[in-house]
Amino acid sequence: MKRTYMAVSFLLLFVTACSNPNQGHVATSTTSTLSPTQTPTPAALPTVTPESSNQPAKQEVLLPTLTPLPSPQSTASVQPKVTNPAISDGSKPDHVVIVVEENHSYEKLIGNASAPYINALAGQGAFFTHSYAVAHPSQPNYLVLFSGSDQGVKNDSCGHEFKTANLASELVKAGYSFAGYSEDLPAVGSTACTNHQYGRKHSPWVSFSNVAKESNKPFDQFPKDYSKLPTVSFVIPNLDNDMHDGTILAADDWLKKNIGPYVTWAQSHNSLLILTWDEDDSSKDNHIPTIFVGPMIKQAKYDQHITHLNVLRTLEELYKLPYLGGTADVSAVQGIGK
Repeated sequence: MKRTYMAVSFLLLFVTACSNPNQGHVATSTTSTLSPTQTPTPAALPTVTPESSNQPAKQEVLLPTLTPLPSPQSTASVQPKVTNPAISDGSKPDHVVIVVEENHSYEKLIGNASAPYINALAGQGAFFTHSYAVAHPSQPNYLVLFSGSDQGVKNDSCGHEFKTANLASELVKAGYSFAGYSEDLPAVGSTACTNHQYGRKHSPWVSFSNVAKESNKPFDQFPKDYSKLPTVSFVIPNLDNDMHDGTILAADDWLKKNIGPYVTWAQSHNSLLILTWDEDDSSKDNHIPTIFVGPMIKQAKYDQHITHLNVLRTLEELYKLPYLGGTADVSAVQGIGK
């Protein structure tokens, strides 16, 4: 009986073991099978490469969220205006002479029989029919044309001294040259406010400490040999000859006599004349004539709206100068080059 009982017990143990094959089994493998609900920790994940396994474990790859790069157009508003140059790089003038006349409107001059030479120049070059000064009285306009800003000056007062960048200082930094020629200036480098019919208010470079005194010259030193002119120069007639105190006819005659020979020479020597007025006579929205004459200029009337800032910006573009003051917000004159 005892033997029978033991046999039955042994049989029951054998059946139980067969029905639970993992019971008492000790794993020796370093890997384990994960159920779908289990999440491995980093330490438990194997390093699987195609070279080490014919069937690498399937892993979910998370792609980063990409932020689109801004288009080139999205930054245009913070860049200086890029425009077609007024004159092609290959036609950069060897010399530019800028003559500034006084206090007469477009309507008083264009078609006026007392200004035959001025009207002839308008027919020879780029004649801007919508050119405007920026202020009254005179001095702020000269400062804007020379430095891109009126420097806070709203009148014709004398004795200012500025240290800001300007056309002369930037030309010299870039390896070019500058001079201002003022009729009746008493001596080279003079800082006099007046002398005979000279007025310092019309010669803005005098008020900038970063412009060499030697660049401030009387008009009688304007070269007879025009090849000796600086890269850019201003010519300022005295008050009798710039229409301020004298007549239109007197100013027209002075211009023909003193600047006419340069204009003729410029046609065969890659040089340019810019003729403009500081302001009008307060009669017509500060509307003034502006004329560019030179062999690189297309002869035509141009109706684009320009001011002294556009003229200065044009010079900056021609000689690759930094933008001064308000010129960063305007364009050079457009489409006048041959």
